[in-house]
Amino acid sequence: MKKNIMVCVTQQKTCERLILKGNELVESNDDKLYVIHVVNEKEKFLESQSDGEALEYLFKVSKESGADLTVLRSKNVLRTMIDFARTNNVTHIVMGNSPEKEALSKENIRLRMQNELPNVEFIIL
Repeated sequence: MKKNIMVCVTQQKTCERLILKGNELVESNDDKLYVIHVVNEKEKFLESQSDGEALEYLFKVSKESGADLTVLRSKNVLRTMIDFARTNNVTHIVMGNSPEKEALSKENIRLRMQNELPNVEFIIL
């Protein structure tokens, strides 16, 4: 079965592990790996120079894994992620586990995505 794997990253170099995990899931030339970063359009795109360096680094890791890094700006980050998954017939979503203080809001995002995408397998690292 063809896999379409979506890896959700933030502007942090530590997201490399998510991309590498997504790449591990690729088993054939038919499988497709998507790496996406969605930025709320109300927020600054790059807060600091290190954000730019991190994004550049993740772009490089994505390329090495055979994926394009897609950066999207959106009023509704959750909706954009769900729409991207649907448009690209995503079968697997790789996401990071959140630090405790963010866990409630991120958990909520993950649960809402799982509710909207019941046939997608979620891998949380």
